[in-house]
Amino acid sequence: MNADLWQGKLVRLAPIDPESYASAGSRWARQSDYWRLMAAEPPMLFSARAVKKWLEKLLEGSSSHTFNIRTLDGDRLIGDIGLDGIHWIHGDSFVGISIGEKDCWGKGYGTDAMQVMLRYAFTELNLHRVSLTVFDYNPRAIRSYEKAGFVHEGRIRQFLNKEGRRYDMLFMGVLREDWLRANLT
Repeated sequence: MNADLWQGKLVRLAPIDPESYASAGSRWARQSDYWRLMAAEPPMLFSARAVKKWLEKLLEGSSSHTFNIRTLDGDRLIGDIGLDGIHWIHGDSFVGISIGEKDCWGKGYGTDAMQVMLRYAFTELNLHRVSLTVFDYNPRAIRSYEKAGFVHEGRIRQFLNKEGRRYDMLFMGVLREDWLRANLT
């Protein structure tokens, strides 16, 4: 058992701090390529004040388990990850992740953060499955999710319309027993 539940090899999960996240989240939202990778909605611009207000409202009474992603080297805020829509009866939840700092893309931070989150989901929350959606034009994320143990479970064809083209949305999931077998043996 890992001595620190919240720490991986490259990152640690930390509480969401609306003050520090507001500035970073506002800056990340101004990167249209970041927005296109994480949301089906068209890119939007938000001030730091608007992000802070939205986040405080989201966290107020929220049942989601959302965290900042911080690097072990330098304690830098690079993104966020969260479990949402937990169905306790079924032991099911959706996970969402974003790495906002572009210089951290493709370096394993997202995969490591996902592994930490899955460890929390399966060993602490005792969930049975964790699911996610990803757009087919994001092969880097798809590879990262596969490395973390997710398998392809379905697709909605031509779900998105971006820049005059249609793209599929993929469904991926990981079951507790598969994750435990791969990570605790």
